Amino acid sequence: MEELIYPVRINKYLAFKNICTRRKADDLVVQKKVLINGQVAKLGDKVNANDEVKVLQKENSQEPLVYLAYNKPKGIITHSPQENEVDIKGVLKFSKEVFPIGRLDKNSQGLIILTNDGRITDKLLNPKYYHEKEYVVSVDKKIVPRFLSLITAGVQLDGGYVTKPCKIKKINQFTFSITLTEGKKHQIRRMCSALGYNIVDLIRTRIINIQLQDLEAGRYRKIRGEDLKEFLSVLEIENL
Repeated sequence: MEELIYPVRINKYLAFKNICTRRKADDLVVQKKVLINGQVAKLGDKVNANDEVKVLQKENSQEPLVYLAYNKPKGIITHSPQENEVDIKGVLKFSKEVFPIGRLDKNSQGLIILTNDGRITDKLLNPKYYHEKEYVVSVDKKIVPRFLSLITAGVQLDGGYVTKPCKIKKINQFTFSITLTEGKKHQIRRMCSALGYNIVDLIRTRIINIQLQDLEAGRYRKIRGEDLKEFLSVLEIENL
């Protein structure tokens, strides 16, 4: 996932967190509905890495909260498409405005959670919370024990960063599942590349307790009931 360089303007911060667009962020600031460390934000204010940002709900807002599990197909951008690209918003047909939480690169497929609940963005994406995300990965060479042990322990990526220990399980000679609690940009692809492997296919199958299951590419289902209750509980968010 792309990383912010702090300090960052409040409108860019809110847009990056998928809470709203930059223009809408400016509107919320003017309406005094954005707080930075408990203080009402002003246009042009900047956010530092350790600042607490809160967006106040609109008064008398009756818009119901919705949570979707979506199977992003290959070739679709999560958001902010460039020329000749299509993003989720461009292909998803849903009656309410929702936004994706986090990213999944263009060449990957799998689970993305979409919502209109801005409360969950930081709770889900901030690496300090160590939430599990599981992937099924196919590579171009036979998987050997050394490959599994090195990835489990942590891999040094280009740039010197060493990935955190993770869970990995061999499925067959060319396929494995991997569970991460962090989300560096193109992390799994970079981990495999560092060990001399190229990824043929990558599918995200789980985010915390939400499973992709048999959801077809390009389709979505509502997250509700016990699944939603557990999901929000893990995030320590009230189920409204």
